[in-house]
Parts: sequence; C-alpha cells; structure tokens
Amino acid sequence: MKVIAVNGSPRTNRNTATLLQEALQGAQSQGADTKLVHLYNLDYKGCASCLSCKRKGSRLEGLCAMKDDLKEVLQEILESDVLLLGSPIFFGNVTGEMRSFLERLLFPNLSYNEGERSTFKGRMNSGFIYTMNVTEERAKEMKYEAVFQGNRNLLHILGGDSEILLSCDTYQFADYSKYEASRFDAEQKARVREEQFPVDRKKAFELGARLAAV
Repeated sequence: MKVIAVNGSPRTNRNTATLLQEALQGAQSQGADTKLVHLYNLDYKGCASCLSCKRKGSRLEGLCAMKDDLKEVLQEILESDVLLLGSPIFFGNVTGEMRSFLERLLFPNLSYNEGERSTFKGRMNSGFIYTMNVTEERAKEMKYEAVFQGNRNLLHILGGDSEILLSCDTYQFADYSKYEASRFDAEQKARVREEQFPVDRKKAFELGARLAAV
C-alpha cells in the first residue's frame, strides 16, 4: 500500500501540514509506505491547454505532458493506492498551487469520449483536508460546501471514493497582538487551538488509517 500526501499550503509545519502528517501516521499504522509533498517547494504551472493528453494515439497514459517539477510527482501519484490532499482556504477556495496541481493531475485522466468520464485504469481512494480561519457555521454561510463537493466530484475521476475533513476556526497567528486582526478573539482562538485542533488531528489520523486499510 502506497500513500502520498500533497500539501497545498505555503507553510510546511502549521495547520494543514500537521493534519496531513497525522493522516500519514494513520496510514503507516496500517503498514502503508508514505510520502509527503509540499507544492510550494516545486516549480510548476497549471494546465497549459496543450491538449496533448487528448490526442489520438497518445502514450501519456494519464500523465500530463508538461515537463517541470510536478512531472515526477504526478507519475508517482498515478502509481499509488491512496492520495491525501490538504489546503487552507484562501479567499473562499483552495490555494492557487493546489488548484494548478489538480488541473495537472485530473484533466489528463478526464475523458472527452461519449459515455466515458475517466480514462484512469486503476482505483485510487482519496481524502481532502481543508483548514480555514472561519468557523464551520461561517463556512456554510459562505457556501464553501460547493468547493468541497466540487473537488470531491473531480477526484472521482480517479475511480475511488473521496472523503472530506474540515478543520475550522484555525489558529492563524502565533501572536495576534502583532497583527491588524481585531475581528478575531485571540483568547477564543487559543481555546479552539487547545481543545478542537487535537480532535481534528485524531480525525486526520483515523482518515489516513481508514483509507490505507481499504
């Protein structure tokens, strides 16, 4: 069992990365080989609409034709059993790096033929962890659910099930007094960090273990 996690956050050791690491530990508890990739450490772009992946007789087999730092990562993912994704919500959506990654991974496996949605030959289950500064109630008011379900539907291109894990009202600053952020209650944020984030970490561990056990 091979499990790859992809971090779409610019930070490599904060909320999103921490939850992905917990998910990988859960996968390891089931005997899986794991790897964590930080997208912000790579030099790549989103889909260039070259349409090489849609040409008749193409030998790309679901791999994007563009040659950059993402190419080997995509190849490794296509050979894996489980994909774990993580992204903070920036301006109501995943980060630009995560969106570009999803384009490069999924579009080459999206079929343009009638009656066929995907050309992916395997079955890869996935989990998507979202972290956000807003509360769960506020996320619902802002219609974030459309983003979560939209990505879930796209991940079905990989032929497997896709789970969603939300971590809301996250701790954004190490010291709120140093920032212009008076709309946030620093003490309340600290309480959520102390009480809820450990719960989210446990859920992430269980997510990784569950997907790796399938």
